Amino acid sequence: MNGKKSQANYTVKQLSGLAGVTVRTLHLYDKIGLLKPSVRTEKRYRLYGEEELLRLQQILFYRELDIPLRDITDMLNDPGFDLIKALEGHKAAMKARKKRVAEILATIDKTILKLKGKTEMTHEELYAGLPKEKAAEWQKFAKEKWPEQVAYGEQMLLKMDRNEFQQLQDDFKANMDALVALRRQSPESADVQSEIAKHCRYIQQFWGRTDDISEAYKGLGQLYVDVPAYTTVNGASDKDFAIFMRDAMHHYVETEM
Repeated sequence: MNGKKSQANYTVKQLSGLAGVTVRTLHLYDKIGLLKPSVRTEKRYRLYGEEELLRLQQILFYRELDIPLRDITDMLNDPGFDLIKALEGHKAAMKARKKRVAEILATIDKTILKLKGKTEMTHEELYAGLPKEKAAEWQKFAKEKWPEQVAYGEQMLLKMDRNEFQQLQDDFKANMDALVALRRQSPESADVQSEIAKHCRYIQQFWGRTDDISEAYKGLGQLYVDVPAYTTVNGASDKDFAIFMRDAMHHYVETEM
């Protein structure tokens, strides 16, 4: 064993800390032939190298999927075992589990709301305060433009209780009022960008997304200009304000997102 090889080795204690398993577990894996150390020193110290780290990763993935140790041993000791195919299988299994967990969490949320005596929103309440014809027109346009965001956003909003949804609406209106008041400033000014940051967060809440929405947010800014009904001031369409919003939103995306 050369010096370089020994530097890549881990003691039982080091591997335990690295992988988040107990020393006792590693001793058990050694005993049953599931994970043997690459080296045993004259003083009987166990040392684990890169190959053993990858094997332990596989073991932990399989354990996460509740596969018995005996079955894991048989699979990993199979001469035809393919690490890449195994990782792809883990990924697919984890995605399926993630979907199941999301469904369970949604059910739990609904149960909690019911036990607290709260009722979820209805589709009609999502668009309360807007003329029915206009609400239907906006909803149709948005669903054609961003079907996934709108569908997911409505699903998340419908889970809110009425007080939470009203607070979100009130906060968003206050934010838009503040932006109207700032419309004479440069879209790139600190005050404007501070309010635009809030605006972006509210849009994310309405859309129900927390991942990267930079392109969709830029698209919304352009939509404000293209569809005058989306940017009204005192009940009337305002092209200048729409342009102000678009420029401020695009600057925010380019500098902060």
